[in-house]
Amino acid sequence: MLHFPPSKAWGLELKLLLPLTGILSALMGLNLLGTAMVSPVGASEELGTLALLSSMEEAKHLVDTAYKQTRESIRQRLRSGTARPMDLLAHFKQPVARTRTATRAADYLHVALSLLQEKLRAARRGPFNITDVLTPPQLELLSKASGCAYQDLGVKCDDNNNKYRTITGHCNNRRSPTLGASNRAFARWLPAEYEDGVSLPYGWTAEKKRSGFPVPLARAVSNQIVRFPNEMLTPDQERALMFMQWGQFIDHDLDFTPEPAARLTFAQGLDCDHTCVQQPPCFPLKIPPNDPRISNRNDCIPFFRSSPACPSGNITIRDQINALTSFLDASMVYGSEDALAARLRNQSNQLGLLAVNNRFHDSGRSLLPFDNLSDDPCLLTNRSLNIPCFLAGDTRSSEMPELTSMHTLFLREHNRLATELRRLNPQWGGERLYQEARKIVGAMVQIITYRDYLPLVLGTFGMRKYLPHYRGYNESVDPRIANVFTNAFRFGHTLIQPFMFRLNSLYQPASPEPQVPLSRVFFATWRVVQQGGIDPILRGLMATPAKLNRQNQIVVDEIRERLFLQVRRIGLDLPALNMQRSRDHGLPGYNAWRQFCGLPKPRTVGELATVLRNQQLARKLMAQYGTPDNIDIWMGGVAEPLESGGRTGSLLACLIGTQFRKLRDGDRFWWENPAVFSPQQRQALATISLPRIICDNTGITSVARNIFRANKHPQGFVNCNSLPRLNLSAWRERN
Repeated sequence: MLHFPPSKAWGLELKLLLPLTGILSALMGLNLLGTAMVSPVGASEELGTLALLSSMEEAKHLVDTAYKQTRESIRQRLRSGTARPMDLLAHFKQPVARTRTATRAADYLHVALSLLQEKLRAARRGPFNITDVLTPPQLELLSKASGCAYQDLGVKCDDNNNKYRTITGHCNNRRSPTLGASNRAFARWLPAEYEDGVSLPYGWTAEKKRSGFPVPLARAVSNQIVRFPNEMLTPDQERALMFMQWGQFIDHDLDFTPEPAARLTFAQGLDCDHTCVQQPPCFPLKIPPNDPRISNRNDCIPFFRSSPACPSGNITIRDQINALTSFLDASMVYGSEDALAARLRNQSNQLGLLAVNNRFHDSGRSLLPFDNLSDDPCLLTNRSLNIPCFLAGDTRSSEMPELTSMHTLFLREHNRLATELRRLNPQWGGERLYQEARKIVGAMVQIITYRDYLPLVLGTFGMRKYLPHYRGYNESVDPRIANVFTNAFRFGHTLIQPFMFRLNSLYQPASPEPQVPLSRVFFATWRVVQQGGIDPILRGLMATPAKLNRQNQIVVDEIRERLFLQVRRIGLDLPALNMQRSRDHGLPGYNAWRQFCGLPKPRTVGELATVLRNQQLARKLMAQYGTPDNIDIWMGGVAEPLESGGRTGSLLACLIGTQFRKLRDGDRFWWENPAVFSPQQRQALATISLPRIICDNTGITSVARNIFRANKHPQGFVNCNSLPRLNLSAWRERN
């Protein structure tokens, strides 16, 4: 979990080195460091408390300064109107509340250890890691000084209040109360692989090889393997665009790795959006020769390392933090922290409702409430309309109108359920109504995902192998989101169409602008408020095909070449960012995961061609990586041929299927657990569907029956009256 960059990576300025040299000299004079640091044990014995604590104080100063300058820089650009979409994205991907506290403590610890390594470097010969020098008591001292050691204090489970999930996910597993809770490290299914064995990603040091081969530039791999002419795009005749959208919606229920609160280098305060210097926390993507778009090889694509997590015990390998609960619990609707959950509720009455927008409505139906940001970035997407960003359980709800539409739909469904439950049970108070409606919405998300969505992802064989029938809750199952899943589930990028589509009640193109390029809808909340609400967008998702992932048509250029290009100095490359992120997280390569899944490990270009059923693609991959061992997990995963009936290859089917089985079996509040709902309630819940939820909460009267499959109106579309409603009579409480 700990991050120890080498001195050249930090590039400490003279003004920083001088005080450190003074501290070092003083400590030497006090015989706290000593001079004969030959063995790790000897060094640890001589490294005194004063040296540790002085490094921690220096680290706190550097981190706090970088945090403050980053916050003020973003705020200034927002206020001046010069903010770019990446500033908007950064604004929402900053860690907040308890997440910010946790990542700040981890940053304190990482930087302090780096400073200690710098102090000891002059007294040692050859490369070394500071954790080889420090003893467990010394690591514990630093953990306490940083605040990491106190992260889990105060976590108690109330035996008398065990009926509903906690907002934070705590106490789902009563034997291990923090398992699956928000603001904890992701799980590791395989040990991390870092360039230095501890923290530095492969590709950090240009001359450093991996498995004996140079590490290719992520942008070069994207150019050579992912790139294809957009006119070749193949629509998926068996999947609707809603299939892609549901994947993003539930992904925002499961994991969120915030970007660092410091977007400036700790050492020199350089803004990584404007410089290509490689210093923590910045790991920019270098430009390869003969790039088809970027001619200046001294330029780069900005990239920020994911926020770290505090270490657990004496574990010293860098991990990343999940700001959300791991469980599929509709936290994107309700939040993963208590303070946010309270803000999302209607506190003006005791009706159990979620708060709605008090300025605008959608043909008489509710919209998400606006956030009350002092510097609201969504205002900048259309200055004349004055439409702020929305507030929801996940901070990314305003990123795209399609995603906003899903959040809005489930806000309305909660309030519809709470209102109906109050009619059935007028004696219930606001808290009971809220919790019961929340519990039903959580079950709906689980049912739609496992019954309707995952079979179309994994295929028949993948479902049978990785998601057999539910056998009950198992507290020995670790439900945490795996680090590798955060990368593997990005297979959804291969399904994205380059436009947002809007259709009218006849499923014809809706004016104004029936097709809007994705790059023009980013954080454009005004398009929902002022351009027809969510109904045209939901129709577009139901009646437009997704993009089909083919081995020569992996990701469209709208997100590979033109992501935010209109207002950035350089367009971003989402596939390249995915590969860089896998290195940032220390994820093992393709063959390690093939072995984890019990799949054959190709060694030669011929064997790889057999696995991929594509000799040309195998040659391209080998030309980039040298060995299948080194292929980035996202690249290898999306390059495989699709499983029969699914939309992933065999490797991603394994990783995604394994994750969703753990999420189900390790969730004490899983909807099929007999202790959660009564038999009558489970029977009623089994009839729910996403099309029916759309019918109940919009003005749409004709919906796709198989909503993730159907993609052409009127085939497969049915009248809402033909779909069963959820019968809530099983929730009537009889005295």
